[in-house]
Amino acid sequence: MSVLKVLEIMSNSTVSWEDATKNAVTHASKSISGIKSAFVNSQSVVVNDNKVTEFRVNVKITFEVKD
Repeated sequence: MSVLKVLEIMSNSTVSWEDATKNAVTHASKSISGIKSAFVNSQSVVVNDNKVTEFRVNVKITFEVKD
C-alpha cells in the first residue's frame, strides 16, 4: 500500500502560468522525491503600468511517502 502526501506551494514566472508550474515542480523535486502529480489550484498575475509582469500559481504537489 502506498501513502501519498500533498504539499501546497506557490510559484511564479515572468513567462507564463505553464512555466510557473514547471518551476514549482522543479524546485519541489530538489527536496522531495517520488512526485506523482501537480494540480494547479489557482492562478493570478501581477500587473504593473497596465501590463502583466508576473504569472503566479498555487500548486498542490502529490508525492509518495517512503517507509
